[in-house]
Amino acid sequence: MKFEISTDKTPAGDQPTAIKTLVDGIKAGLSSQTLMGVTGSGKTFTVANVIQQIQKPTLVIAHNKTLAAQLAQEYRDFFPNNAVHYFVSYYDYYQPEAYMPTSDTYIEKEAQINEEIDRLRHASTQALLTRKDVIIVASVSCIYGLGSPIEYQKVHKKIERGYQTNRAEMLRTLVDMYFERTNADLNPGHFRAVGNTIEIMPTNERVIYRLSFGGDTVSHITKIDGITRAIIEEPEVFFLFPAKHFVTPEAERKVAIEDIKAELDEQLKKFKKEGKLLETERLKRRTDHDLALMREIGYCNGIENYSRHFDRRKPGEAPYTLMSYFPHTADGKPDFLTIIDESHVTIPQLNGMYAGDRSRKNTLVEHGFRLPSAIDNRPLKFDEFEATVGQQIYTTATPGKYEFAKLAETGQKPVEQIIRPTGLVDPVIDVRPIVEEGKYPGQVKDFIEEANKVIKTGGRVLVTTLTKKMAEDLAEFLADKKINTKYIHSDIVTMERIEILTDFRKGKFDCLVGVNLLREGLDLPEVELVAILDADKAGFLRSETALIQTIGRAARNVNGRVVLYADEITAALEYAIGETNRRREKQLAYNKKHNITPKTIIKEIKSIADQMRSAHDETVDTLLKIDMQLFKKNPVKVLKEKRRQMESAVAILDFETAAILRDEIKYLEEFVEKEK
Repeated sequence: MKFEISTDKTPAGDQPTAIKTLVDGIKAGLSSQTLMGVTGSGKTFTVANVIQQIQKPTLVIAHNKTLAAQLAQEYRDFFPNNAVHYFVSYYDYYQPEAYMPTSDTYIEKEAQINEEIDRLRHASTQALLTRKDVIIVASVSCIYGLGSPIEYQKVHKKIERGYQTNRAEMLRTLVDMYFERTNADLNPGHFRAVGNTIEIMPTNERVIYRLSFGGDTVSHITKIDGITRAIIEEPEVFFLFPAKHFVTPEAERKVAIEDIKAELDEQLKKFKKEGKLLETERLKRRTDHDLALMREIGYCNGIENYSRHFDRRKPGEAPYTLMSYFPHTADGKPDFLTIIDESHVTIPQLNGMYAGDRSRKNTLVEHGFRLPSAIDNRPLKFDEFEATVGQQIYTTATPGKYEFAKLAETGQKPVEQIIRPTGLVDPVIDVRPIVEEGKYPGQVKDFIEEANKVIKTGGRVLVTTLTKKMAEDLAEFLADKKINTKYIHSDIVTMERIEILTDFRKGKFDCLVGVNLLREGLDLPEVELVAILDADKAGFLRSETALIQTIGRAARNVNGRVVLYADEITAALEYAIGETNRRREKQLAYNKKHNITPKTIIKEIKSIADQMRSAHDETVDTLLKIDMQLFKKNPVKVLKEKRRQMESAVAILDFETAAILRDEIKYLEEFVEKEK
């Protein structure tokens, strides 16, 4: 299927020129280009048009999960008939394994996996291996190791009606594919045997495939809703991929275990020679324990530290990553398009991840907590990353040194996109002192006065602080002052961050306090006021780039304005104010020439989190349609039965079904109240 944009929007402003320039550059074989687009100029729509014209699978990399979620939703809106997926780290909480020699403190790895995000990761890789019209929006975690796509695809099964296998053989096949057997309700990656049928919930979707057997063949396939148990269809065929990305054939697993044992022996000899008796005993005990588990159950905690042996990689060789799943040419070159969103932040992150990981691993190896091969369980080095991606487009309002260096290599200039299709201009900037006797008793008090003016007219307010603690304290203080406020920063889990931003757009609260998370790429057209506290403080959060990005948050609303609280005009402030005014003058001149009246961006409020919950909501709606007729005849009896069903679901720990019944009961009770 081809990429096809589904929208009545047409390129406008600087977009048509930018699209043509970028497409011409890709066709000419340029390895990289830079789209320098101001906030609200429609960089995502420009890129969507490029994808439509180039017709190649595309990887979009964002520097945090929240921005990646927003971009995924935008691309889904543009390409509703194509495969747009979200690939980020599946950890809601992650404490890496570490050792601090100075205090002799060992910190064990601790992680909390988000099962829904894990499902989305599997959906991403499976889409890449089964179709061409795929866009994957990923965070920088895409450069971390992932299982071999060759083995992952090799193990997958095409199951169709008439497939030659019996029930017993299919059960063994599922275990070999890392699916877990259960007698309870199914979750992704699990299966259960019921009579002469097997029910499987794959890792990439919340549906159940029921296989019925007739002798030594699959006689019937039924696709069932995972929650309501309603039959969706009776397909002739479906593809089943393994339940884990890391897949190792039995023969290779045995060889890997022998290699690990050989490496252990070699490292123990080295430690003994160096007189490291404690390290020798520690490494032998830990590794022998892991090897025993691998032999018995094929798995151990921290098995990723042995991934080099299981992948059959050489020491120092790059691991498989998400990029390995994208298509490549016959000679092994990447054959896909890569978009680095907000590249001025994303590129430094990609560039710095290897060094931090290597330092921590070296300490673990040196003190006998891990074998040297653990170092190869790592993110890609930056030069490895560049070699694994296809032609790149860097999108940013503020290109950094890296982007300009890449442009200089080929004598290019940035593809500039300053004119917004909506006619919106960059915001007016007001610089106010942090403290001024008699006029500004304090930046926070002054901000409260300005915020209340905006909130009274239905607008929203953003305010940025320097630290997470300051964000939390300010949010609490504003709430005490009767301003409906929430804070957001990197300690808040992925799904909650997405929900907070969606609620902010919906007007469930009026003021959002944040740190640097608010700067890049957050599309919040309802925001009329952006306030930057302590704008003259030196540092990363008040650099030229950071200030321009923060100012840009007010550029999507015709009433947008910015207040900078500063006692002195630093070099960064001078540049940011000057560049904003330069763009504003150019935009105003364009509007005057073309008789354009600026309009606030009107954008439907959607959230990828809503899509994750959509199955639940759809199920509730389906049940209401089924039950409503009977309910109208005998509401007391129906409510009593529904409560009994909910309690029964809780008793067997089926909380998903219980939640559906709870919401149906709530609606039915509200219906009764309205009818009184």
